[in-house]
Amino acid sequence: MHTALMIILLVSSIVLIVSILLQSGNSDGLSGSIAGGAEQLFGKRKSKGYDALLSRITTICAIVYIIVSLAIVAIFN
Repeated sequence: MHTALMIILLVSSIVLIVSILLQSGNSDGLSGSIAGGAEQLFGKRKSKGYDALLSRITTICAIVYIIVSLAIVAIFN
């Protein structure tokens, strides 16, 4: 049981790291950081495509990582 949970934790952490590194940045320099907040506020973000898929993968892997980490601590301590 411990080995299976550790393997799931390892795989989810690797996928989480890769999905975060593949995501595009929110700002493109100083002008992007000033205008970036306005774009998010008015909903001009990409809702479909590659960025949305990476965002969904990141969210799912983060949830799996947290649940498995808590399960390891709860079961084996």
